[in-house]
Amino acid sequence: MESQVRGGTRWKRFAVVMVPSVAATACIGVALAQGALAASFSVSGQSFKVTAKELHGDGFAQYGAIDSGYTMTGEKTLHPVAVSSFKTARIEKMCQSVVTPNIPILGSVTLTLTAGNSSDEDKQVKADNLFIDVEDLGADKAVFTGIDIGVAAGNTGPVAMEGQDAGKSTGMKGGKEQANPYGFAQQATKADLYGVKQTAWATTAGTFTLPGLSMKLSKGSNECY
Repeated sequence: MESQVRGGTRWKRFAVVMVPSVAATACIGVALAQGALAASFSVSGQSFKVTAKELHGDGFAQYGAIDSGYTMTGEKTLHPVAVSSFKTARIEKMCQSVVTPNIPILGSVTLTLTAGNSSDEDKQVKADNLFIDVEDLGADKAVFTGIDIGVAAGNTGPVAMEGQDAGKSTGMKGGKEQANPYGFAQQATKADLYGVKQTAWATTAGTFTLPGLSMKLSKGSNECY
């Protein structure tokens, strides 16, 4: 089965629908049993932008969650997100940027990271057990192979709940993640995205290989998009 999606989705609103009960986080032990990463941290007060010419991932899943973190002045806050997970991913021409505003004397300063700027697959960014907590996502085109829409989030990993068939991805992130394992999710054996633009609060990976890495600081707001 192959599905093509064009355009963008406001994932902040989507995530609110996908998380009917944060109280169900007591069931997150299921995700740990699936062997997912036990990553848990409070996100910073700054989201960041990421672009990619192409992203090709195997073992894809997506579900709603809530990231806890801080504002730039230190107050605690919550961010609804859509968590996109991949068993493995390959990214061509990745750009990541974050702007720190209101620095005394300097004003705004942008940190920009680029990598994988090559059509040679061996020189592209590679990751495994990749989780991206997305607030907003757009793509020129998305192609999903073997897609299931409406699966329970806790059944997207190698060890499913309640004797169900194993899922197609790495499962849920685990740790102190605020997500409902019985909530809405979608999964696919393969996901191919083109012309990707996204705003995210967190990225977690087992390994993250960045050929041709370049990182620089610049005055002003000079984001990837």
